[in-house]
Amino acid sequence: MNMQQSLKLDDLGCTNLPDAEIFYHSDFFTSLQASELLKKLQEKIEWTQNRIRFYGKESLVPRLEAWYGDPGKSYAYSGIHMDPKPWTDELLLIKKAIEPVAGVTFNSVLINYYRDGADRVAWHSDDEKELGQNPVIGSVSLGAERKFKLRHKKYKTNGLKHDIMLNHGSFLLMKGSTQHHWMHEIPRTAKPIGPRINLTFRIIL
Repeated sequence: MNMQQSLKLDDLGCTNLPDAEIFYHSDFFTSLQASELLKKLQEKIEWTQNRIRFYGKESLVPRLEAWYGDPGKSYAYSGIHMDPKPWTDELLLIKKAIEPVAGVTFNSVLINYYRDGADRVAWHSDDEKELGQNPVIGSVSLGAERKFKLRHKKYKTNGLKHDIMLNHGSFLLMKGSTQHHWMHEIPRTAKPIGPRINLTFRIIL
């Protein structure tokens, strides 16, 4: 069976992926709302290009990043430590809009700025210990459509994978045991595409 073709979204936007709770709302924000938010975030967010070290070699992270949230809710991954900047009006607007759907109150957000198709994020799970046992991740996409690739952690034996095209103004919610069993990435693309901002709202314990 070709799992890549058989995995689809149901009428509620829920994927039927095993070992996962993933919900996708393709047009959560209108095109006009999303475009206005994209412009304001590009201008107002304090962007940083962090450096990351793998196997003793240091290189620039292939995207710009920012970390905002409640006081004291710092975040670290792959040796990068980020202290939260205060919420902006735009971030609070997005947070307030998605929380009733997510069923939680987020206290922080990691913002990634993909300047073009060369910017990317490699395979990973959002499973850092400060996110708790079953992290709830609320992901909002603004700007150019990018492919969100999912791969089961036992992919080599079960072949489970799935792709979702994250469009302008969409909202992707991951919860339950998803991060225990699945990895995800945004691969680079050679297509000439515009910038994209992705906001992954989280709860830091």
